[in-house]
Amino acid sequence: MRAAIYCRVSSDAQTVDNQLLELHSYVATRQWTLTGEFRDEGVSGSRDRRPALDRLMAEARRGRLDVICVWSLDRFGRSLAHVVTTVQELHERGVAFVSLREGLDLSTAAGRLQLHILSALGEFERARLIERTRAGLVRARRQGTRLGRRPVRLSAARLAAVAHLPVRDAARQLGVSVNTYRKARRAVCQQTSPARVEKLA
Repeated sequence: MRAAIYCRVSSDAQTVDNQLLELHSYVATRQWTLTGEFRDEGVSGSRDRRPALDRLMAEARRGRLDVICVWSLDRFGRSLAHVVTTVQELHERGVAFVSLREGLDLSTAAGRLQLHILSALGEFERARLIERTRAGLVRARRQGTRLGRRPVRLSAARLAAVAHLPVRDAARQLGVSVNTYRKARRAVCQQTSPARVEKLA
C-alpha cells in the first residue's frame, strides 16, 4: 500500500511534530510504504484552499496513492460535509482513508460502514445549515435589511473617462462587470444630450 500522510496546524506558533510522530508510527506498524508527507502549517481549517492538501488530492487523483492517513478529521476538513465529500471522492478512486483520533480506517469493511454513517451526518449538517441560512434571510427581510450586493453607481464623468477604451477594458478599469458597465452607460446616455450620447456610445 502506497501511503501519504497529511497534517495541519492553524498558526505558526504550533507544530505538526506530534502529529507526524503518530502518523509515521501507524504507517510503519501497518507495513505500508510512505510515499509522501504533506504539511499545511499556519493554515486555518476554514480555508477552502490549502496548498499541501491540494497537492495531496492531486496525487490521489493521478492514482499515485492507495491510502491517506491523518491525525484527526478536523485537521483534514473544514467541516464534516467537506470531509465526507472528500473521503467519498477518495473512496470512488480506490484510495483508502485513515484518521487516527477517530479510529476511522476505510481500508477495512468496518471503516466503510463508518463512511456511510459519516455521510448521513454530513447530509444532516448540510440540511441544518440550509435551514439556518433560510431562517436568517427571513429574519433579515422582516427587519427591513437589504439583501444582496449594494448597487454600483457610475457617474457620467467616470464613464466618459473610459469611453475611449474597449468595453472589457473599460469595465476592468472601473472595477465592475461588463454587464454592469453597459447598463450604466445606457442609463447615462438616456439622461444626456445627443452629443454626449455619441461620445459615450
